[in-house]
Amino acid sequence: MPMQTLSSVHLLSMAAVLLLVTAVGIYSGCKIKSAADFATGGRSAGAVLVAATIMGTLVGGASTIGTAQLAFRYGFSAWWFTLGGGIACLILGLGLAKPLWETKYETIPELLGAAYGGHTAVAASVFSSVGTFLNLVAQLLAAVALLTSMLAMPSWLAATIAGALMAAYVVFGGVWGAGLVGFTKLVLLYGSLFVTGITAYTLTGGWAALHTTFPSFPWFSLLGRGASTDLAACFSLIVGVLSTQTYIQAIFSGRNVKAARQGALLSAFLIPPAGIPGILVGLFMRANFPDLDPGQALPVFILRFLPPWLAGVALATLLVAVVGTGAGLALGISTMVTKDIYQRYFASQSSAQRNLLVARLVILVVIALSVAIVLNGNLGSLILEWTYLSMGLRGATICFPLLAALFLPGKINPTAGRWAVVFGPLAAIIWQLTGAALDPLYPGLLVSLVILGWGLR
Repeated sequence: MPMQTLSSVHLLSMAAVLLLVTAVGIYSGCKIKSAADFATGGRSAGAVLVAATIMGTLVGGASTIGTAQLAFRYGFSAWWFTLGGGIACLILGLGLAKPLWETKYETIPELLGAAYGGHTAVAASVFSSVGTFLNLVAQLLAAVALLTSMLAMPSWLAATIAGALMAAYVVFGGVWGAGLVGFTKLVLLYGSLFVTGITAYTLTGGWAALHTTFPSFPWFSLLGRGASTDLAACFSLIVGVLSTQTYIQAIFSGRNVKAARQGALLSAFLIPPAGIPGILVGLFMRANFPDLDPGQALPVFILRFLPPWLAGVALATLLVAVVGTGAGLALGISTMVTKDIYQRYFASQSSAQRNLLVARLVILVVIALSVAIVLNGNLGSLILEWTYLSMGLRGATICFPLLAALFLPGKINPTAGRWAVVFGPLAAIIWQLTGAALDPLYPGLLVSLVILGWGLR
C-alpha cells in the first residue's frame, strides 16, 4: 500500500493538538516543588485526576494501535486488554482503594518492605521495574508503527524521537504531568476513537457484512487464540494492573479515600469501550488490505479514511497517547528506584532536590534502554505480547504479597513474604525461558501463594 502523504491541513491540526498538550504540560510542571509532588502530586488529586492518571497510562499504544494490530490477526480476542483493564480497575476501586490509600506510602515496594522487612522493598522494586520496563518497550513499538506510518523515516529515528518525547512528557511534570496532560489527552483520544470506530463500522457495511466477510471463529470469539491463551491474557491484565506502581501511585495521589475510589471506578467504566474502535479498524483493514503491516492498521486507516483535519487531530492524539503511557510507566519505575533503592542506600546524600534529580535521571536511563531493545531485532513483534508478559511478571512479584500485607497484616512470617517476592517472579522467568505452553504467570503466582501459605502464622 502506498504511503499517504501528510497535507498542510494534517500538519496544522496536529500542531494545534501538540501545542495544547504542551501548554498543559508546562502548567503541570509549575506545580512540582519537591520529589513528593513529583511522585504523588502532594496527595491532592480529585477523582477525575486520579482516573486520568490511571487511564492516561493504561489507554495508550497497546489499547489502540496494539489492539488494532491483534484484531487484524485474530479479531475480537484483541478486546481482552481493555476489558481486563476495566475489570482490574473495578477491583481496585471496590476492594483495594481504601486500604491502599490509608497506608500513606508512595510506592508498592515501600509498603511491602514495611510488611516483610529486610530487603523486600529492593527485591520488589527490581522485579516490578523489570516488568514495567517490558511494557515500556511495547509503547515504543506502537510509537514506531505510528511514526513510520505518518512519515517516511527509518525505524531507528522513529524510536529515538518517541523516546525523547516520553522523557520530555514526564520529566518536567511527574504525576501532575501524567494526570493533567492525561485528562486532556483522554478527551481528545475518546473523541477520535469514537469517530474512527463509527467510520470503520460504516465502511464495513455493518454487522451483517462483517459476518459475511469473516467466519464466527476465531474472528468474533473472545477466545479466538485459544481459551488458555486469551483467559491468561485477561488474568495477566487484572493481576498486572493491581500490581503496577503507576496505577497504585494514582490511588496514593488521591486527596482522600473517596476520590481514590471514584477515580478507579470511573476508569473501570471508561476503559473497556476504548478497545472496540481498534477492533473494528483491524477487521476492516484485514478485509481490504490483507498485506498491510498489522501494526500500521490504525494509523493508516486514519490517514486514508478520515477528513484531513480530523485525521491530524487523531494522529497527534494517538502520538500523545503512546507517549503518555510510556512516560507514565517510566514514572512508575523512577519512583520505585528513587524511593526504594536510592534513598535506602544513599540516605546520607539524600535531599529533596537531589531525590528529584535522581528521579528524572532514572526516567532518561530506562527510556534510553527501551529504545535500544526495540531496535535490537524486536521491531516486528506483537505489541500486546510484550504487554501481557509485562503484566504477568509484575503480578507474580507483587499481587499475593500485596494482598497479604493489606488484608492479613502481621499474620505472614516476614521471611516468607520476602521469599514470595523473590521466588514468584523467578519462577515466572524460568518458566518463560523453558518455552512451555502454560502462561508463566500461573507458576509464578502458584509459587508465591505456596510460600505465603507456608508462612501464614
